Amino acid sequence: MFVDSHCHLDRLKQSTDQLKVTLDFAKERGVEHFLCVAVSVNDFATMLDTVKIFPEVSVSCGVHPLHQEDACDYETLLSAASHDKVVAIGETGLDYFYSADTREVQKQSFIDHIKVANELNKPLIIHTRDAKQDTLDLLAEYKHPDVKGVLHCFTEDLDMALQAIEMGFYISISGIVTFNSAKELREVVKALPLDKLLIETDSPWLAPVPYRGEQNQPAFVKEVGEFIADLKDLPVAELAKVTTDNFYQLFNLVQRQIA
Repeated sequence: MFVDSHCHLDRLKQSTDQLKVTLDFAKERGVEHFLCVAVSVNDFATMLDTVKIFPEVSVSCGVHPLHQEDACDYETLLSAASHDKVVAIGETGLDYFYSADTREVQKQSFIDHIKVANELNKPLIIHTRDAKQDTLDLLAEYKHPDVKGVLHCFTEDLDMALQAIEMGFYISISGIVTFNSAKELREVVKALPLDKLLIETDSPWLAPVPYRGEQNQPAFVKEVGEFIADLKDLPVAELAKVTTDNFYQLFNLVQRQIA
């Protein structure tokens, strides 16, 4: 069975009834759990309301680095992230590729998220793009050693991945790995230790081959897993089992459903 370790179910263009159909289709394809990741604390209550009827869906709480117009103070973030349904903090991080002009605001937001993760002992979900050194430096300076996390939708180099793994992080790979332009990323994935690997869709964005151009959905994590299994010369069942076990080890507040 697979897990979609990072998706945005509230951003899918469909009703709650249609969302049930989408999740049922994913389950038919072997996906047992879904982590719905917040991009704005302002929208957290709406996101939670969208997915609360689905026991197979967990949620995070945080502010995406490209959503600084929705930035909140530390106390507001701490209060929202303390909700008993929240299993992780984020997504947070730094993105200098799309928004280098807000880097100082992004840094403060990232620091606040790290401190909230420390206080609540919940793992971090990190978005990082073209911000390798600042991401690693802020984690080294502010993160408590016992707090773990994931660099999601990873597209950076192997050196960054290995440094993050040393800090207690997992590396999550999305459908980008299937793109024709992803040759360097594929080499990174081949070198990643299997016990630190997660898979995701980041839906509704970044649909993998052969679905490029369509709205992404959690069922397509199967294609991501199959592609990575082929890259690493592993049986798909082994890749699915290990990445699923990794998910529950990292997000240890998630209640695993017994089949």
